[in-house]
Amino acid sequence: MKVSIVTPNYNGLKFLPLYFSSLLTNYDHIEEIIIVDNNSSDNSLDYIHNLIDDGYEIPIRIIENMQNFGFAKAVNQGIKASKSEYVFLLNNDIEMENNTISNLIDCIESREDIFSVSSKMIQFDNRDLIDDAGDEYTILANTKKTGFNQPTNKYTNSRDIFSSCAGAALYKKSVFQEIGYFEEEFFAYMEDVELAYRSRIYGYRNYFCPDAIVYHIGSGTTGSQYNEFKVKISARNNIWLIYKDFPMPQKIVNFIFYFIGFSIKYLFFRRKGFGEIYLDGIKEGLNNRNKIKKTDFKRSNTLNYFKIELRLFKNLFKLIKK
Repeated sequence: MKVSIVTPNYNGLKFLPLYFSSLLTNYDHIEEIIIVDNNSSDNSLDYIHNLIDDGYEIPIRIIENMQNFGFAKAVNQGIKASKSEYVFLLNNDIEMENNTISNLIDCIESREDIFSVSSKMIQFDNRDLIDDAGDEYTILANTKKTGFNQPTNKYTNSRDIFSSCAGAALYKKSVFQEIGYFEEEFFAYMEDVELAYRSRIYGYRNYFCPDAIVYHIGSGTTGSQYNEFKVKISARNNIWLIYKDFPMPQKIVNFIFYFIGFSIKYLFFRRKGFGEIYLDGIKEGLNNRNKIKKTDFKRSNTLNYFKIELRLFKNLFKLIKK
């Protein structure tokens, strides 16, 4: 079994030599590499075309956008153009270990109801620490990167997670065709959590594979952990996720938790000097929510909504315990 690699690129030239050399360590399991370029101006495309001309061992396809469409639309373009049943979404600031892809395939094929499998993402510059071991979402509308800054040996077991980080995750293409693709209005950030939420509405699971190891440089495109763009767009997308995927009864029941969660995050970002930016993102999310198409409510998925709600409360209790 081989996979299609889909990688969005925006001025990522400095990462590409390591990225492409790393892919060769998993050569036997890659059918094609699809680079979706969001109008880079740093000679990224020249570098990739030179690789192709020099006879790079894996077929490379390039989708060239005339503007920066963001992460969500770019990966959707790649997914729709891909040939394989399994699509491996991979950031360009990644280095892979041997057998990463084969281990992802083994995991996704272990259960029919698995939609995505997240890699074990380790910090590139400190390889004893986790960058991301699967994402969780709580009733406070808060997303948590599991394992961040914790020792890598604490995460050695495969497990069910709420969401796979789309920076290094394997997906079943057939499920996209059933539940829809990444929400393109999100542009970037939270789009993988929203997709995971939607997949759970349809009864699918997302898993963490500890033997699929990648090393992640991090913030390769936006440049830092916190900045005005990231804070604002993440706040907006948090609002849009709730608007899109939560049916009205669930919104009503959870309203007080949303209020608490957004208040806590506002105070957090205020201390970091981004309080007003965060509020601007909330306002944009509320004012422009009608740009987002809601997920259709189906009675057949009612039990799945209850399961999700229970998971959100459990994740909150886990967060409080820590």
